[in-house]
Amino acid sequence: MKKSRLIVISLILLVAVVGGYFGFKNWSNLSQQPNIGAQSKTETTKTTTATLAAIGDVLLHDRVYENAHVGNQKYNFNPYFANVKELIGKSDITMANQESMVGGVEIGLSSYPTFNSPIEIGETLKDCGVDIVSIANNHTLDKGSRGVLKGTDNWDRLGMLYTGAFRSQDDRAIIRTIEKNGIKFSFLAYTYGTNGIPVPQGKDYLVNLIGDGSQIKKDITEARKISDVVVVSLHFGNEYQRQPSVEQKNLVKELAENGADIIMGHHPHVLQPATWITRSNGEKVFVAYSLGNFISGQRWDYKDIGGIMRITVEKTVTGDQKKIELKDPAFIPTFVNGQYHVSPLANVREKDTFYNKIEQHMKSLMPELKFGF
Repeated sequence: MKKSRLIVISLILLVAVVGGYFGFKNWSNLSQQPNIGAQSKTETTKTTTATLAAIGDVLLHDRVYENAHVGNQKYNFNPYFANVKELIGKSDITMANQESMVGGVEIGLSSYPTFNSPIEIGETLKDCGVDIVSIANNHTLDKGSRGVLKGTDNWDRLGMLYTGAFRSQDDRAIIRTIEKNGIKFSFLAYTYGTNGIPVPQGKDYLVNLIGDGSQIKKDITEARKISDVVVVSLHFGNEYQRQPSVEQKNLVKELAENGADIIMGHHPHVLQPATWITRSNGEKVFVAYSLGNFISGQRWDYKDIGGIMRITVEKTVTGDQKKIELKDPAFIPTFVNGQYHVSPLANVREKDTFYNKIEQHMKSLMPELKFGF
């Protein structure tokens, strides 16, 4: 009996020794394998692009809207834009400077010096692919607060975003944004003044003024928190002057440094060149000093030449890092004839020599500006 017990104990010890040996060997081999859990994850990179286009002044003199009258206080502006409709809507987002308020016939249509336009111009812009209008300009208060309230109501009825003039402080506090292809744009707008018409006391929200620099800086800061790209529309400069003034240059540099990414200008009623501004951190800001008249009753001396400006925004995301790059600036000059039809300047036979002049003019500060898209 003792001998059998001894044999059993010996077998147990042998199994334990052999098992321990092979267990140690396997553990040793495993310890030499790479620590898979400690490997760093490969960060993926995703790149998307979106195009932003802008057109200049939509300023409806009486001769423009009377020519579009179809009876019974109704107006049809669609024929005016038929030749450029496809180009306007070709970009992912299109903005316009609606210089004359669209208070409609209810408050009385009017022309220079105090404008009020038919609501149908808004219908046409929307049909052409315009997504948002700037309504901060020197004619914003032409019909007083009533004009702003009626105009903003009409834009709401049309389902069109507007910026630069608002019905209330709460309305102003809402920064207008549009997202395309995963890129979020915010839109702000300001004017140098309102032709001497004072802003009603306590109603600063009726129109954004350039003079309030601290407010602009605050607006840009807030816009940057909620968007990838900040677009600022500026109504500034000297009328009929084809080169930007010192004041314009200084202002765009200031706003660029404050965080504006794209600046679209208007008011001179003629084209002024596009350019790049470089921030102190090395980032590029795109500036179009003036996009001229897109449609108006003004003729000759370059006042009947405007255009469609476009810039491509590229967003690259790698892990938690985001990079925004502006690239491929492009421009299509347009011409308004005596019947107020807008056409690409390249298609207007009698304006051949003007096309070359406009190309040289718009490229003078940005040689890489492409003509056509």
